[in-house]
Amino acid sequence: MAGKIFIALDRLRSTLDKLCSKIDLLAPASSQGNKTGPTAFMPYRSGVVPVLDRQTTLPLKKILLPQAETLLRYEYCKDPQDPLKAALSLDDRSEVRPTLVFGARPCDLKALSTFDRVFTSGPYKDPYYIERRKNTLFATLVCREADGACFCSSVGSGPADMEGSDFRITGIEGGFVVENLTEKAPDLFDSLGEAPTQDQQSEAGRIIEDVSQYRIGTLDLRGNEEAFRKRFEDNEYWQKMAAQCLSCGICTFVCPTCYCFTITDESDNLRGERLRSWDSCMFYHYTLEASGHNPRPTKLNRYRNRVGHKFSYIPEKYDGLLGCSGCGRCIRNCPVSIDIRQAAGQLKENVCDRQ
Repeated sequence: MAGKIFIALDRLRSTLDKLCSKIDLLAPASSQGNKTGPTAFMPYRSGVVPVLDRQTTLPLKKILLPQAETLLRYEYCKDPQDPLKAALSLDDRSEVRPTLVFGARPCDLKALSTFDRVFTSGPYKDPYYIERRKNTLFATLVCREADGACFCSSVGSGPADMEGSDFRITGIEGGFVVENLTEKAPDLFDSLGEAPTQDQQSEAGRIIEDVSQYRIGTLDLRGNEEAFRKRFEDNEYWQKMAAQCLSCGICTFVCPTCYCFTITDESDNLRGERLRSWDSCMFYHYTLEASGHNPRPTKLNRYRNRVGHKFSYIPEKYDGLLGCSGCGRCIRNCPVSIDIRQAAGQLKENVCDRQ
């Protein structure tokens, strides 16, 4: 059937080998070369063992917003006839190759809806992000491996949500059914596998239907904008939520929707480069001003801002869109097990007493 193929489990790696000859390919893998270590989306090469049975430790945001990137290079060229004069040359060219991300999760793609609104809408658009987004395709797994930290349904998504995906991957007995969802690359997989049998298509359909009914997370964390404002000055509440925080910033670096960054110029005499790198609102120095004043000097201030940004500020600015995809990485990786569901889920409790 056009637009669908079946990849047998024992032929997955050989199929990916063929695929990476067509397009730059990223897949979930362990940097330690095994299936138990921390995982991230890594360039696929022959011999890499893809890890598709669990969510990656690190999100895919670094594909579209690298942890560190050069925005431009510059050089001052002195006029030999007049040393007081210098011409400035800038080079902001960057090569973005067509890329396929194989094995993403619905929560990863849900997070990109936040990135898309921030970096591509409004008066200031980010050309670096836009170029990468335009040249990146996503083959997304129907997710059947939720754990106790996952809560995608609580933020309006779900384990079968394919919004933003170009291909759907459904794991069935003996392999995967891959289905094209968009017109961006309709023939990318067509020559790499066999058309699924009617039984395989029926099994994939049943799994998609069943998974679509799953509710991952018991809370509804939408609609907290007003409740957050009423809780804003409740320092007792925020102190309770932030008391254990170490200000380590892990939650922001593993979060697929956090996009805070800093820009620095690194120079060597007359030439240099402008760099963009990830930053964290959980760091004391993030809001430290040149005067020495810091509007968010305590953990309470910073954690309150983090929760407010995801569940109040972004929804108010972007028509109800949350700044959280429910992936659970911040919960899973926090060294002191802070649970953002607790802070967001209790915002409305007894809020009427503060009206």
